[in-house]
Amino acid sequence: MKSRILHSNINVLDLERSLAFYEKALGLQAARRVQRESYTLAFLSDGTSGHQIELTFIHDRKESYDLGDNESHIAFSVDDFEEAHKLHEDMGCICYENKDIGIYFIEDPDGYWLEIIPPRGNPV
Repeated sequence: MKSRILHSNINVLDLERSLAFYEKALGLQAARRVQRESYTLAFLSDGTSGHQIELTFIHDRKESYDLGDNESHIAFSVDDFEEAHKLHEDMGCICYENKDIGIYFIEDPDGYWLEIIPPRGNPV
């Protein structure tokens, strides 16, 4: 059996705020939306890979999601690491940095951590 990764899911409390964050911080665009009575899905794409991030917005949800120890994350490789770091620093969203291995993490509006890796690929 062969499988293909299609998307990862993130639940959000404010869809428009999250869409704006992911566009500004990572250049992701909404490839499509699915609107239902009780929820809205927005599928984000980088325009190059087939993998997407699905933002799920439950219309009546008011309380923050329990992210546990927040050990799960999505990793992004950036073309210009210094430029990305400066942008994320200016946005105030860098939440952890490991200069020894040359990576850092940013935090989205709902508390999810996103790993930023230089263009050379996964440092591990």
